[in-house]
Amino acid sequence: MIESEIMAFTEDNYQNNQIEYNESWKLIIADDEEEIHTVTQMVLEDTVFENKKIQFISAFSGAETIRLITENPDTAVILLDVVMETDDAGLKVARYIREDLKNNLVRIILRTGQPGQAPERKVITEYDINDYKEKTELTAQKLYTAVLSSLRSYRDLNIIEMNKVNLEAIINNSGVLFETQGLVSFSSNVLKQLSILLANSYGSKNNYSFSGFTLSLVNDTISFLTGTGDYKVLPDFSFDTFDAEITGRIKHAIETKSIIFGNHFFAGYFASELNTVFIIYFTTNRDIVETEKNIIRIFSTNILAAYDNIILNKEIIDTQKEIILTLGEVVETRSKETAYHVKRVAEISRIVALKMGIDEESSELIRMASPMHDVGKIGIPDAILNKPAKLTFEEFELIKKHTTIGHEILKSSNRKILQAASLIALEHHEWWDGSGYPAQLKGTNIHIYSRITALVDVFDALLHKRSYKDAWSIDQVLEFIKMGSGTQFDPDIVRVFLKNIDIILKIIDSYPD
Repeated sequence: MIESEIMAFTEDNYQNNQIEYNESWKLIIADDEEEIHTVTQMVLEDTVFENKKIQFISAFSGAETIRLITENPDTAVILLDVVMETDDAGLKVARYIREDLKNNLVRIILRTGQPGQAPERKVITEYDINDYKEKTELTAQKLYTAVLSSLRSYRDLNIIEMNKVNLEAIINNSGVLFETQGLVSFSSNVLKQLSILLANSYGSKNNYSFSGFTLSLVNDTISFLTGTGDYKVLPDFSFDTFDAEITGRIKHAIETKSIIFGNHFFAGYFASELNTVFIIYFTTNRDIVETEKNIIRIFSTNILAAYDNIILNKEIIDTQKEIILTLGEVVETRSKETAYHVKRVAEISRIVALKMGIDEESSELIRMASPMHDVGKIGIPDAILNKPAKLTFEEFELIKKHTTIGHEILKSSNRKILQAASLIALEHHEWWDGSGYPAQLKGTNIHIYSRITALVDVFDALLHKRSYKDAWSIDQVLEFIKMGSGTQFDPDIVRVFLKNIDIILKIIDSYPD
């Protein structure tokens, strides 16, 4: 039977000003007395906390409570009666919630009309109860205070939990940013990881959507890198022609050298140590809450660190490329050949690699490494290297050593570019049929980098004048290439090469002797 005091709630005045409320807090009333449900809802029906009202869920037994909390794991508070279908039904529910469901967020307020059945200290300790009320002591104000305090505690625990989850997500998602990649790929990953963080963050809705783009600013020149959503294609970004409101936000970020936030957007400024700037503009279809702003600020420190790494790595690679190209040019000039030979070989090798279906990164590696194919000629005497007449057998055997000399010069480096260059230097005179030098490698035992460079090197050398020969006509060169398919050259590479000859000849025209 309900104690008389429970029916004597003091009436408090709550006004509903017809505010539009944002979602609701779930509260389960677990009690086998129907009047308890009615009175509880009457007292709490106008309660509002952080612009959310209460959604009441009624359970009249322990078993029903277990089912409802299982179906509603986001329940904020349970007003749980101890005695329902059994004398300890409520205690069993509490234990099930904490031990079986592993739900440590929901706040449990235990209510009992028979305190002797469940001693307060023992119950709170063993059953992880957040509050314990005897029904005889409850008034409207005390119930309101207990529920509001529990809602505040539930909110704070959720924020702590979400911050923990988000920090873990930041750590996990940041790993992608620190992978070796180009700037465009990095930019795309930044937008993707930001969207994942915000989609999973506190307060997100199922209909969440986003758009964004990234820019690079180098020496006052701004360039579009990548975009997503509404900004997936944005090749002609300009402060003079793009949306004035958005450019104003980006300019503000640049001027303040910071991240700026609006209700639905943020613009971020990231400067590397080499005076290049990375800019993010990101917008969503809902408000970015303060918790999410903090997530973005934390994540941004990793964005800046990863961006610095990419720019510094790019500087190292560019320096390597410049050294390799310069050294290749020096070797070619020493042998009285034009320095443009190595540039043509580099560019054509990349095109052929791409047309062969080789990925962009590897094709670029071939382009960077191929200028070093003849670096071993540095160890060949000038008299032999520039001899206008036919070489003797002994002289040819000596000049063949430029492959192993080049390999020895480059092989000790752990850098990808120099490792590839070492391989190309060693194998670019091997033949498809195994009759080449220095190791008489055959077919696919010759690395694809070397097979591509070998064909391109011969093509360009025949097409241009050398100390020992005049330039051949394009028809003569192409006929030679066709004749060498399957013997000197990889037939698949020959086929791709000939199919794309128009593109290749444009490169030849771009670097004339």
